[in-house]
Amino acid sequence: MTVTTKTQEIPLVDLKAQYATIKDEVRKALDDVLESMQLTIGPNVKAFDQEWAAYCGTKHSVGVGSGTDALQLAIRACGVSSGDEVITVSHTFFATVEAILYASARPILVDVDEKSMLMDASAVAAAITPRTKAIIPVHLYGRTVDMRPLRQLAQDRGIAIIEDAAQAHGALLDDGGKAGTASRAAAYSFYCSKNLGAYGEAGSVVTNDDKLADDLHALREHGQSTRYYHPVVGYNARLDEMQAAILRIKLRRLDQWNARRRALAKQYNGLLKDAGVITPEIPAGDRHVFYAYAIRVPGGKRDAMRAYLGERGIGTQIHYPVPIHLQEAAQFLGYRKGDLPVTEKVAGEVLSLPMYAELTDAMVERVASEVTAFMKQ
Repeated sequence: MTVTTKTQEIPLVDLKAQYATIKDEVRKALDDVLESMQLTIGPNVKAFDQEWAAYCGTKHSVGVGSGTDALQLAIRACGVSSGDEVITVSHTFFATVEAILYASARPILVDVDEKSMLMDASAVAAAITPRTKAIIPVHLYGRTVDMRPLRQLAQDRGIAIIEDAAQAHGALLDDGGKAGTASRAAAYSFYCSKNLGAYGEAGSVVTNDDKLADDLHALREHGQSTRYYHPVVGYNARLDEMQAAILRIKLRRLDQWNARRRALAKQYNGLLKDAGVITPEIPAGDRHVFYAYAIRVPGGKRDAMRAYLGERGIGTQIHYPVPIHLQEAAQFLGYRKGDLPVTEKVAGEVLSLPMYAELTDAMVERVASEVTAFMKQ
């Protein structure tokens, strides 16, 4: 008989704990916005665009309404259209592929490297055709893809790279630059649970391309060049002032929060080294910011472990249980079970444990203890 303990619950993410550390600043910033009643593209959006671009090391940041907006606008601004193919991974959130489909292009889904669970460059090379317009590497869980082979593939063939950096705020690339600087454009999500999260939805596209930035500014506001003049059809995809004000406050703490996440991941790895689970690598050079701390549970035990931890008040998540190529909405793409074997294997094993900067060492010890106890049953 399973007995639920009465110890403190440990959620997967605790936004209340983070809010408690910045509450006064946030409330003042929101009061200032409401007093001014500049609610759309006002001083906070303009300042955040400048501050985020400076942080990322790019010339431009264009704030938008969500991470999905960021992907959609980046893909369109890079000239992807009907009949084009865009190569990306199946082990990602569905928005990556949605955005390709919004451009009437065809997603070409490739397998991941088992160790990193990120895009396999050799699979990309094999998937390139004369119709390939873009490659979208996904920096998943907070870890950046090795961009060197992808850059070489793209440069040799004139293919655009668009980074999906939705989970990689502040993570470094192989060359020491930040995620978002190895491509023509990169899309960020500031969904509330992210390392840099709004209180709702928000996103950004970063780029060093002046013309692309101009196009993105127009696309986010209904295709306007100036008010009420529409040279192209765009979107209602603006970042609002309140979210920008919150993001400006949080951005000042991002490096500190990321450092704590890396320390927690190191602690987890040490405690779980003999537990019988596969722990994530911590690559050198701050290339991982641990948006999620994703272990793999072999032997078909993942779902049972999740239930076991849940009974003990420990929050978990599966990112992502059904690969995109096997999703019902993607059946028309023609993929079948077995087409992407590594992706399918990791999707059946991956489990994200609690991870946020306010997590205490004692909480990590308790989570690791419960994981170990389950595996020793």
